[in-house]
Amino acid sequence: MDLTTFAVQCLNAVQYGLLLFLVASGLTLIFGIMGVINLAHGSFYMMGAYLAFSLAPWFGDQFVLQLLCGVLLAALFGFVLEWLFFSYLYKRDHLQQVLMTYSLILVFEECRSLLIGNDVHGIKTPEWLSGTFALGDLMTYPVYNLFASAACLVVAAALYMVINHTRLGMMIRAGASNRDMTRGLGINIRLLYRVVFAGGVALAALAGMIAAPATSVYPGMGNQILIICFVVVVIGGIGSISGALLASLLVGFVDTFGKVLFAQYSGLSVYLLMAIILVWKPEGLKGKSF
Repeated sequence: MDLTTFAVQCLNAVQYGLLLFLVASGLTLIFGIMGVINLAHGSFYMMGAYLAFSLAPWFGDQFVLQLLCGVLLAALFGFVLEWLFFSYLYKRDHLQQVLMTYSLILVFEECRSLLIGNDVHGIKTPEWLSGTFALGDLMTYPVYNLFASAACLVVAAALYMVINHTRLGMMIRAGASNRDMTRGLGINIRLLYRVVFAGGVALAALAGMIAAPATSVYPGMGNQILIICFVVVVIGGIGSISGALLASLLVGFVDTFGKVLFAQYSGLSVYLLMAIILVWKPEGLKGKSF
C-alpha cells in the first residue's frame, strides 16, 4: 500500500468513524441516561436520509440550511415520540423494551414505504461541495467527504461543550449518575429525558442527512448501522460520549483497513475488536465517564 492510498483510507476511516459517532452518541445517551434499549434508533438515521431526499428540492444548494431544518424537524419528532411512546417504557424490563422498540422499526419501515416508496434514491451533492482535490499524481478525494468529516467534528465539539460546560449538561450528567437524587433536587426528570431523547434522534437524523449525498437512500438502511452502533456503545462504555467518539474512530479504522488488507475476514474485524476490548475492560474504554 503506497502513501497516497494509505492517506485516502485514513480519510475514509475518519469520515466513517465520525458518522458512526453521531448515531452512537445519541444511542449511548438514551441507553445510559434513560435506561431504554432502543432498537429503533437506526430508523432515525434512515429518517434523516429520507428527510435529506425530501427537503432537497426545497433548498437546492442551501445545504447547511437544509441540515438545520432537518435537525429541527427530527428533534421535534423525537420530543413528541418520547412523550407519546417512550415515556411508558422506563419502568418496563429490557425484554419488553426490545420487543416494543423492534415493533417501531416495522412501523417506521411501513410508513416509509407508504409515503415515499421502496425505490433507491440518490441525492445530488451541492455544487459548492461537488469538487475534488488531488492526492498524489493519480488519486483525487471528494470535497464533500471532507465537509462531512468537518461537520461531524463541529457537532462533536458542540456536544462536548454542552455536556461538560452548560447547566443542561450538568443535569444530564446528574441524571445519568443518580436519577432519584436528581429528581429530589427539583429537576424535572421527565422533561430532561424528553430533551435527551430529542437530541439523540436529532444526532442520528443529522448523520443520515450528511451520509445521504455520499451514498444513497434506500429501504432498511437504518438496520445496517444499528448493529455497528451497538458495538460502538459497548466498546466505548454505556453512557459515555467520549468513549463513543474513541470507539467510533477505532471501529472506523478497523473496518476500513480490514476491508483493504483482509477482505475475506473483514466482517469479523469489528467484532474481534469488541471481544478483545471487553476481555481487557469489561465496562468499556471509558466506563460511564462522560
